[in-house]
Amino acid sequence: MGDVILYDTTLRDGTQRAGIHLTLADKVRLARRLDAFGIPYVEGGWPGSNPKDAAFFRALQDQPLERARLVAFTSTRRPGRRVQDDPALTAALDAATPAVCVVGKAWDRHVTVALGTTLAENLAMVRETVAFLKEHGREVIFDAEHFFDGFAANPDYALAVLAAADAAGADWLVLCDTNGGSLPEAIARAVRAAAAGVRAPLGIHCHDDAGLAVANSLAAVAAGCRMVQGTVNGYGERCGNANLLTVAANLELKMGRRCLPPGALAGLTALSRFVSEVANLPHREEAPYVGANAFTHKAGIHVSALLKEPALYEHVEPARVGNGRRVLVSELSGRANLRYVLGSDLDEPALARLLERIKELENQGYQFEGAEGTLALLAWEARQGVPEARQAAGRPGAAEGIVPPGSGPDADGGAPPDRPGAPGKGSGADPAAPPGRDTRDRRQAATAGVAAGIPFVVEAYRVTAAHESGVGSRAEATVKVRVGGRVIHTAAEGNGPVNALDAALRKALREAYPNLGRVRLVDYKVRVLEGDAGTGARVRVLVECTDGQARWGTVGVSTNIVEASCQALADGLCCYLLGLHAAAAPPAAPDAAPALDPHAASPVGPDGAPSAGPDATQSANLDDAPPTGPDPAPAVGPEGSDAPQPADRGGAPPNALEGAPPAGLHVASPAASGAGPSHLPDPRPTAAESYGSDAAGSPGRASGPTPGAAERPA
Repeated sequence: MGDVILYDTTLRDGTQRAGIHLTLADKVRLARRLDAFGIPYVEGGWPGSNPKDAAFFRALQDQPLERARLVAFTSTRRPGRRVQDDPALTAALDAATPAVCVVGKAWDRHVTVALGTTLAENLAMVRETVAFLKEHGREVIFDAEHFFDGFAANPDYALAVLAAADAAGADWLVLCDTNGGSLPEAIARAVRAAAAGVRAPLGIHCHDDAGLAVANSLAAVAAGCRMVQGTVNGYGERCGNANLLTVAANLELKMGRRCLPPGALAGLTALSRFVSEVANLPHREEAPYVGANAFTHKAGIHVSALLKEPALYEHVEPARVGNGRRVLVSELSGRANLRYVLGSDLDEPALARLLERIKELENQGYQFEGAEGTLALLAWEARQGVPEARQAAGRPGAAEGIVPPGSGPDADGGAPPDRPGAPGKGSGADPAAPPGRDTRDRRQAATAGVAAGIPFVVEAYRVTAAHESGVGSRAEATVKVRVGGRVIHTAAEGNGPVNALDAALRKALREAYPNLGRVRLVDYKVRVLEGDAGTGARVRVLVECTDGQARWGTVGVSTNIVEASCQALADGLCCYLLGLHAAAAPPAAPDAAPALDPHAASPVGPDGAPSAGPDATQSANLDDAPPTGPDPAPAVGPEGSDAPQPADRGGAPPNALEGAPPAGLHVASPAASGAGPSHLPDPRPTAAESYGSDAAGSPGRASGPTPGAAERPA
């Protein structure tokens, strides 16, 4: 078995997908990235069809690709016209590429109906076009369009088209399943028939209309094809083309057929995400090998087995394709999920309480797959032994502390002032009027939460929104926040109720925690959980925060969108102040398309995984780190007093997990680092033992394929 040559047509066939529009700069950038990755053939476009493609080829004439052979696409001459006079062929020659791909009809029905010519004329068009390009020194790849449909309808004519191109000197004969409806058995049968009648090596070009483009491509290789055409991420017209990345991984890891330079396979995920970013399309999370979910485990029974031997639920080692393993925590989880994600320092009672709490919250509509920060906070509570403490900070339960208007401290008879510092009950300290039992219980819970180490507790809030004709909309939020032994009462305006509430929270906490100025909201999503309940439905709010290095998500659920938002916002700030933010953040390498020098090699680290960015677990300036110490909520005295005031203390953020590795949902692949998580005993076998021969590499691999015209088999 010989090497298989990869031929990328993302810049031509891939751009025919609905929703893709690449600029000239995009096309140049992608071509250089494919070249750096090690794709032997890069088809740049159809220079005779539009000005952008013509400009693309001119741009690369001055700075050619370094390794890949650039290919211009064109079609056979038009019926009744000399090849010398066909403008499409002239444009293909003007592109000055070393190779030209020519498409010609191989289905007799297409010849007579679509082209409106005779079968004999079509054969002449194929022969003369290929011969003309060969005379001008070009490598010619002949794409036999609709070959498999043509072979099914009239096999003699389909084979005659191949023979015409072969006799004229074509370097490659590529069999196209243009309508994407063939089955693997039919593909293999037609490939074997084609191979018996021609001397040029065969290639395969499949579309995915029946969901079989990758399977058909592999079947064609098994039957004798030596070139596979496809696109990155399977982009293409209608249902897309064969995903060249999936094909490459299967060829190398499953079939033992070398198709990439040594080490390039570990950059597969980075390439996939890079192309998604440039194409401005969301990356397919479920994509084989390279998707975020490709090695994600959620069911408890799966994770339990995974800890013993990864190959029990993973068909290849994630690091081999530059991806990473993730273990999620949800209502489907078992204790193995929690131990994998959160560490081994939770005793059995704490683990049981945490698991029960997670299942209870998910039943209410919470979801932790994108809320790593909230999960880290729940784990922190369990470790502290006070899982009920943060209920006072807004989590549903017997002691809800985020109080809607009309209850809580304001139920004493004193309404919050319109502005901070206004006279009346509750301006700063607790209201003077004796609180009712419900309010007293809430405050006791809030005080207990602060004593347990919660940086702050939102005791009450009120949000008002107004709209005046000719003036516009405005929103104002008033909050009471307990920090240490002090209750801070303030207000702020915003362009909406959530923005106003966020501003008021930050304003209340600014004196105690000046570092919160680094934290900003970067994403906000709302999901209605009960569509049939209309505007009274529960909603799930997911927010994502960043401090410029790490990113972490938190979640809130309520029938009140402002309350759900307040829960998520408060969790996000608490997560940062407890030093859990970097630990809870997903790793950057598998989830982000790195900024790449188009002339550089694949962004692969020494362990074969994509190189990560800056270490998000440390502050750039230790003097600017969040406050540390045994009590994350500093003691704050009354305004103007001599009591200790908060200050930026030296040192890195405290690890609230007390020696355990960072908490968070997204876990880098243990296989990528050569071992399991540092906090777990690793009973698993080595990668080679666990995954079998896959991890050891396919036999006989010494070097990558060399682009160029293929030698004809004897």
